Amino acid sequence: MPVWLVSHDMWSAIFALGAPVAEKVLRPVLVYLFLVVLLRIFGKRELAQLNPFDLVVLLSLSNTVQNAIIGNDNSLSGGLIGALALVALNYLVVRFLFRHRRLDEIMEGKPTVLIAQGQVVEKALASELLTRPELLTVLHRQGFSDLDEVDQCVLEPGGTFAIRRKEPPLEELEHRELVRRLEELNGKLDKLLNGRSAAP
Repeated sequence: MPVWLVSHDMWSAIFALGAPVAEKVLRPVLVYLFLVVLLRIFGKRELAQLNPFDLVVLLSLSNTVQNAIIGNDNSLSGGLIGALALVALNYLVVRFLFRHRRLDEIMEGKPTVLIAQGQVVEKALASELLTRPELLTVLHRQGFSDLDEVDQCVLEPGGTFAIRRKEPPLEELEHRELVRRLEELNGKLDKLLNGRSAAP
């Protein structure tokens, strides 16, 4: 049997906690609560990742708080306890908010209407620190080529965009249907006339 498999120092380094269990649980809980409040204060923009700067902030957050979560403990046991504390806390928070919808709305915030009835709501755009080019980028990602195609655009609390396409007016739809039927009739008439002219 290899010596390293029975080495006491190796197993001790893997499993021996470098900090008390209570501390290993408390650290992730405090960081979790801090990040939830932080993201709530700074709005939905970071979650939407509208530009490279927002993405850099989100990616850097995990590295920034890493030491705060694990402290001076690099053991496997410490990491597993910290991960378990994070997942368990998130489960409890989600379950609690599911049962208390009003509190969930307060915690998450309200959706922001950025485009209403085809018109850009400049005040809402400014409150979310969004520029028109950034809004256009979002629309392009969703398959829209221009603002004129959008009836409503809502920035949800989770950072997603709910976009509704403009529906053509009823008169335009009726006109299209009338043109389609006329084209069908013309096709049938052409067939009849061609059939008669081909007959001996």
